[in-house]
Amino acid sequence: MSDPQQIRDHVAQTYARAGCATSSRPLSRPEPSHIVSRLAGYTPDELEALPPAAVLNSYGCGHPLAFSEVQAGEVVLDLGCGAGLDLLLAGRMVGPAGRVIGVDMTEQLLERARVNIAEAGLINVEVRKGIIEELPVENESVDWVISNCVINLSPEKHRVFAEIARVLRPGGRMLVSDIVVEALPAWARESEALYGSCVAGAISEKEYVNELRQAGLTDVRIRNRIVYDEGQLGEFLGGELSESSGVCSCGANRTAVGGPADDLARQLVGKIWSAKIFACKPASACP
Repeated sequence: MSDPQQIRDHVAQTYARAGCATSSRPLSRPEPSHIVSRLAGYTPDELEALPPAAVLNSYGCGHPLAFSEVQAGEVVLDLGCGAGLDLLLAGRMVGPAGRVIGVDMTEQLLERARVNIAEAGLINVEVRKGIIEELPVENESVDWVISNCVINLSPEKHRVFAEIARVLRPGGRMLVSDIVVEALPAWARESEALYGSCVAGAISEKEYVNELRQAGLTDVRIRNRIVYDEGQLGEFLGGELSESSGVCSCGANRTAVGGPADDLARQLVGKIWSAKIFACKPASACP
């Protein structure tokens, strides 16, 4: 896939199917089993306080709000908010005087987010349909941009970074969790399943930092990394991409790219990790 709209359509369809698949599951308290919940720093108390569907429908790779400096009364924008896990956490952090906006292009997940927001009783959180390359958000209107494993899916990342710079107020900050890669083998780069699963479309950490700087953001730095080992990658390939996850149709022990998950995982060790990336829009000085 090379056409940006074709890529966006593929990603939207992938996550629409995922949302539909999980929407039919019982909404009892889930035991989070994917990498985001086990490794990304969400505490049991945080997850327990959320509607079960918000946890069940999470497809992230990190916790962009962990250790952030979001304050009461601020405005937070979540790029690719999905079913709203981070929206709900941010809504509680900013309090009734603040506001949280989620943007997503997948109507099925936006509907899930609306239900989860209502169930959580938050009136300071809203969602808007749109693409992250063209945000339905006013210029210089938000204090924080967050995102959880979404920007890697964009076929036009330079546009996303320019949009982040546009919507942030002077002195506003960005803190995103995202997948970055280094020297992926060709089979991984060419896999549609791995594009929709946040690997094939990811860029290197160096590219990420440079493109944020080119967009006019400053103080760009990596705050944290989670480097996936062979076992975690094997679970990702054989579990996150399994039919039970709703993301693609492939067996639990074999992947959509045609090989045993463990064998393919060995080829990816040291090449895929989750990074928490910070940047600031210049003002007199970034906080």
